[in-house]
Amino acid sequence: MTKKQRALEVIERLKKEYPDAGCTLDYDQAWKLLVSVRLAAQCTDARVNVVVEGLYEKYPTVEALAEAPVEDIEAIVRPCGLGKSKARDISACMKMLRDEYGGKVPDDFDALLKLPGVGRKSANLIMGDVFGEPAIVTDTHCIRLTNRIGLVDGIKDPKKVEMALWKIIPPEEGSDLCHRFVMHGRAVCNARKPECEKCCLRDICRYARENAAT
Repeated sequence: MTKKQRALEVIERLKKEYPDAGCTLDYDQAWKLLVSVRLAAQCTDARVNVVVEGLYEKYPTVEALAEAPVEDIEAIVRPCGLGKSKARDISACMKMLRDEYGGKVPDDFDALLKLPGVGRKSANLIMGDVFGEPAIVTDTHCIRLTNRIGLVDGIKDPKKVEMALWKIIPPEEGSDLCHRFVMHGRAVCNARKPECEKCCLRDICRYARENAAT
């Protein structure tokens, strides 16, 4: 089985297992997803969803958040960890949206990368979830699962994983597949002790086969 064949089989099986896969960060506007994904670094999505309620209650628009003192933002987002750097990035990002994009989130990947605090993972999430464009979000779940399954070979660098996956995953499937990787990574293929015996991919997964043989 080639990597491309394995990728297509993984896509079909995970579709059946998690038919309603989607982003677990709550948002109703693109700029809010930008804020949440910055806060989600080294923090759970569930906690971010709680914290942002207070943030948006006090600062309900891009303009309001852009004008907010960084110290006030930090006080609200502190429960997400790394409060100082996250607050600084969010403030600078909202100012840039206000000043250069009329308060709108740009629908261009390279433009997104120029926003403070936005890396490839965040930009891909925005492109896929907000704008419906081809995207591959290489978060920790994606990197762990693709290595274990055998879609990539010992690659841990997020950009290199992304580039390798673009070669074997149909563009229109990337965004949803990455959401399913998150769901499968949380439910079955967790970091410390994957539950291979109940995994829908165990017969085509390199990690499961190797561990079954030992």
